Amino acid sequence: MTRKVAIVGIGYTGCRPLTAEVSYKELVYEAAVKAYEDAGLDPRRDVDSFVTVAEDFIEGTSIFDEYTPDQLGGMLKPNVTIPGEGIHGLATAYLQIASGLVDVVVVEAHSKASNVLTLPHITAYAMDPVYNRPLQANPIFIAGMEMNRYMWATGATQEQCAQVVVKNKRCALYNPTAAYGANLEIDDVLAAEMVAYPLGRQEISPHADGAVVLVLAAGEVAESLTDLPIWIRGIGWCNDAPSLETRGWGRAIYAEGAGKMAYQMAGIRNPMEEIDFAELDDTYAYKELQHLEALGFCQFGEAGILTAEGVTEPGGALPVNVSGGNLGCGHLLDAAGLRAVVEVVLQLRGEAGSHQLPDVETGLAFGWRGLPSTSGAVVILSN
Repeated sequence: MTRKVAIVGIGYTGCRPLTAEVSYKELVYEAAVKAYEDAGLDPRRDVDSFVTVAEDFIEGTSIFDEYTPDQLGGMLKPNVTIPGEGIHGLATAYLQIASGLVDVVVVEAHSKASNVLTLPHITAYAMDPVYNRPLQANPIFIAGMEMNRYMWATGATQEQCAQVVVKNKRCALYNPTAAYGANLEIDDVLAAEMVAYPLGRQEISPHADGAVVLVLAAGEVAESLTDLPIWIRGIGWCNDAPSLETRGWGRAIYAEGAGKMAYQMAGIRNPMEEIDFAELDDTYAYKELQHLEALGFCQFGEAGILTAEGVTEPGGALPVNVSGGNLGCGHLLDAAGLRAVVEVVLQLRGEAGSHQLPDVETGLAFGWRGLPSTSGAVVILSN
């Protein structure tokens, strides 16, 4: 029988555009100390395994888990690197516990995006090396093509995409850990510099530095550590085709697959009725709409309409990205999904402060690895 698994500790640094005064190791250490204090345990004594989510190409070093045990307190213990989205690392930790292999696992992800000078050149390695990489297409150029296709297929408008930016950046003003909060109008977004038609500057999530550490525990251990464990009810992941010419451009197939896997595990039949709020990847503004549809919160082509009607506002029927999302908080590279998980945990604990939602019991976090990948993961959490 699969064991129950809960999140019992969270630690995070918040999102900042630049952290010239500290190294990534110091960011991770800060988040780890907070997580262990929150969970009430000593990593050297109480933690069985450690998972780092990092991409060697971005970090600039190979086998990156060799560089994290010291600041996590994980020396001489199992350490693994998951080169994926943050929630992929969470899934790895979940499986280690659910399978009975260990009782307590720590997951870490971080971003030192301010150190990366040529990110488009690095992400180009995710493209098909024969047919796609020689095109030297910047990921934002690809996003512009996908946004154009999505709008054509669904009837979504640029105004509806701009409304996502307005909502998320306004929500970020109430989140003290967000880096890019702003009070904008739709016209401000539409008037911004065009980067890759029809994608404008304001519709692209700016990068940020930060770190996140989560502590997961088996059911019986979780209940001994905290009075409010946040249970993992469902988790799923999926990849669409890797090459540009074989993937689905109008739909987020990877999100559909990840959602179906998580919903089946959680026993959820109607996400709109059974999930109280969601933190969805909004690396580009249109992606929030696309992911809403892919995860079954509405029919294909309806997300823009629901957004324009205020359904996804903090006071709406389905609050989405009340933290500010990546647009408002800043994009933490492979840690972006775990930042969303932290927000869900805070909301379910009733600890989200000035942007706390009332009476929430179940939340969803979805992370996408970003173009040119088609790789996503989702987790459903409950108090």
